[in-house]
Amino acid sequence: MSAPVAVGIDIGGTKISGGLVDTAGVISHRARRDTPHRSTHPTVVEQAIVDVVHDLMELAGAEQVSAIGIGAAGFVSADRATVVFAPHLSWRHEPLKAALSARLGIPVWVDNDANAAVWAEWRFGAARGESHVMMVTLGTGIGGGLLVDGAVQRGRFGMAGEYGHMQVVPEGLRCECGNRGCWEQYASGNALVREARTLVQAQSPTAADLHARVSGRLEDLTGPLITQAAREGDQLARELLAEIGDWLGVGLANLAAAFDPGTFVIGGGVSAAGDLLLGPARAGFERQLTGRGYRPAAQIVAAALGNDAGLIGAADLARTAAQAEADLPQRAGESA
Repeated sequence: MSAPVAVGIDIGGTKISGGLVDTAGVISHRARRDTPHRSTHPTVVEQAIVDVVHDLMELAGAEQVSAIGIGAAGFVSADRATVVFAPHLSWRHEPLKAALSARLGIPVWVDNDANAAVWAEWRFGAARGESHVMMVTLGTGIGGGLLVDGAVQRGRFGMAGEYGHMQVVPEGLRCECGNRGCWEQYASGNALVREARTLVQAQSPTAADLHARVSGRLEDLTGPLITQAAREGDQLARELLAEIGDWLGVGLANLAAAFDPGTFVIGGGVSAAGDLLLGPARAGFERQLTGRGYRPAAQIVAAALGNDAGLIGAADLARTAAQAEADLPQRAGESA
């Protein structure tokens, strides 16, 4: 019989992606469903997950599925059983692990998607061999995960890693969380698009190229389009990415002062800009780092696994947890 595989599920704002992941972090088969609307009853989302898992189990054939890992954007309890709050779904204190385990008959673990991603990057990606890793994911907002000596640090209540809501500008821009001056208002995909749209709407001469690319339709001005424009030499797009990168470096310096990691892994959609973003981020980090010039500094690297990091990490974390539970009776017998 072939080695057991695990199912990884990544729940995004638009789609529920699933994959069969082997012990080397390789995805052999994939399945997906559209993510139900946030107002939909939790059981509808649950059914969509079950459908993806069933598709993958059919594809697995003779391969043994040992565990199922769920990565979700939002607050997940420290015991990895309950989604306390998911901003893009209707989950509020949703006992997802129990519900899915009962329906699928296979061990299920739930985790924050950024926790899953940092685990995947440490196991199979850009942070292999590093003892202290911080991952920062730049998308609509900013999320992240922290791993120390091979263990994901979830915090006392399971809600660590919400780096995007550090205040970097007192009384700054209003954030969706209700506070002002949060880091993600200055260093996220939303911030990039907001600044570009402001200039296009004002018909700034500096935004002529971006204006032409979308024929003046602000809704078509997205992060990937701005990144592509920057790659093709548009000066404004490059300046906007540099500003986002500089703010990214400021926040990373704050995190370094608090946690002193060896490596920062930068993931999420905005990280596709590569050195157009990371170059200014490294410069901003070096300029703001406490004790600069007298201390070792963390390296800042791009994530290696792209959009698959959350899916791969969720599967591997679930497999690891299932194996640990299976080993408990044997360890108890050895100690008796």
